[in-house]
Amino acid sequence: MNPSARRRVLPGFGLTLGLSWLYLALIVLLPLSGLFLKTFTLSWAQFWEIVASPRVLAAYRLSFGAALLAALANAVFGLLVAWVLVRYRFPGKALVDALVDLPFALPTAVAGLTLTTLYARNGWYGQYLEALGFKVAFTPLGIVVALTFIGLPFVVRTVQPVLEDIDADVEEAAATLGATPWQVFTRVLFPSVFPALLSGFTLAFARAIGEYGSVVFISGNMPMKTEIAPLLIITRLEQYDYAGATAIAGVMLAASFALLLAVNLLQRWSQRRLEARTG
Repeated sequence: MNPSARRRVLPGFGLTLGLSWLYLALIVLLPLSGLFLKTFTLSWAQFWEIVASPRVLAAYRLSFGAALLAALANAVFGLLVAWVLVRYRFPGKALVDALVDLPFALPTAVAGLTLTTLYARNGWYGQYLEALGFKVAFTPLGIVVALTFIGLPFVVRTVQPVLEDIDADVEEAAATLGATPWQVFTRVLFPSVFPALLSGFTLAFARAIGEYGSVVFISGNMPMKTEIAPLLIITRLEQYDYAGATAIAGVMLAASFALLLAVNLLQRWSQRRLEARTG
């Protein structure tokens, strides 16, 4: 027997690739195929009437717009949190590091109820924000807050390992050559972190698009104002309109896939550009 074959932990490439495709087909491809097959039971006129109705379009704009704003906020503050956790030592650091993962462990419905209680008119935060003229609960702003809450760990946990791999000596070398702190960040650190930051942004954005549990309570679910697309899908399912629900979901899936593909292409381009600069 070939010695290299004996050292393999997993079976050969052909078998592992086949098992991988089988698993992906059962878990991902077949359910998505069923979604589109159910949508095909509608005529084009019926499909267009459902997905282009004013109520559905308003829900699309709110879902994608709020997800984008939340992902952008997480990209900024997630990078800041990851930087603090990597570069500084302070009392309670382990607790802060654990709190980052709290949205992963907390059920989304519980998160939604908690945020609604905090940001309601008589809530701990809401009563003071209301006095300043900011209403959060039962507004689009509340949806952005909920999506930011559930998306923060994706950015922090994606950027944190990359920051840990960047040697602090690189920053010190740039500083000794006369670079300002802003130049060190923009020309030395940020190009190295950007691909990971873009990955975290993509994950947070994708997670926020389909979020339901943490949003349904704080949004207020007012049609044309604070009604998200996942809620419309649930409503159609409760009315046994499975074809209508899959039509709305199919448009969301297609739009999400296109946006994620564009972001992934941008990530690959930035990664190649970084490798060309450092190689």
